[in-house]
Amino acid sequence: MERRKRRSFTPEFRAEAIRLVREGTKSLPQVAKDLDLTESALRLWVKQADAAEGKAAPGALSQAEREELLQLRRENRQLLMERDFLKKAAAFFAKDSK
Repeated sequence: MERRKRRSFTPEFRAEAIRLVREGTKSLPQVAKDLDLTESALRLWVKQADAAEGKAAPGALSQAEREELLQLRRENRQLLMERDFLKKAAAFFAKDSK
């Protein structure tokens, strides 16, 4: 099975797709088929829109919280690498001074 090339969609297109799903006249799989989207992508868009509007399940992260979490994870990874480097440098110089 051939993989689809990654496509990007405008916010207006996404909003219209979400509106069609929420309208309820067609099922999510039918809307996805009509718009040539995968069901999983459309389902994710609807879920993200619900979270952005505060309709998501309790504990779900908003888009801003999700972005902050990614940024903090990157920063944490960087700090761990720096700490490990400093530990190795300290061990090297401690061994060298004996």
